[in-house]
Amino acid sequence: MIKKIVLLWAVSQSLAYAGVSIPEPIKVPAGHHPALTAHAKGEQIYQCSLSNGVYSWQIQAPDAQLFDDQGQIIGKHYEGPVWEYKEGSRVQGKIVAKVDMAPGSAITWLLVEVVGHKGVGPFSKTRFINRINTQGGLPPVTGCDSNHLGQEKRVDYSADYIFYQPG
Repeated sequence: MIKKIVLLWAVSQSLAYAGVSIPEPIKVPAGHHPALTAHAKGEQIYQCSLSNGVYSWQIQAPDAQLFDDQGQIIGKHYEGPVWEYKEGSRVQGKIVAKVDMAPGSAITWLLVEVVGHKGVGPFSKTRFINRINTQGGLPPVTGCDSNHLGQEKRVDYSADYIFYQPG
């Protein structure tokens, strides 16, 4: 009975993004299925840096809340990058591929491979993550110079994350 409930929940979660076509460069490998989806709302944190004589805003970390399809907070997303479920299970990932779906208006869509797990819970079997439906989050276009070196700026963003498990 519990397995049936979990399966129905997973199917309902994947249907929330059924209308979205994942671009080929960020599709997860065959043999994985969506197990959980979450909407993120928060900020991308940038720092003014100097590299090879050029000042620019460099991404430092996300700082976002994760929400289910009823709008309830289910976790958070932060530096690592790490996604942490409210009961404590978490995954750390590394970016494998990017697709720029809205140049000049939103951060890229991503394929992330999970490189670390902690705890037992909804994220404990996650192997891949897609970031899709991004809005905002781009680095500032001005204000990074010798007077602002080391300063941070937070930029609002939102996105949907799909968490995939094998099977």
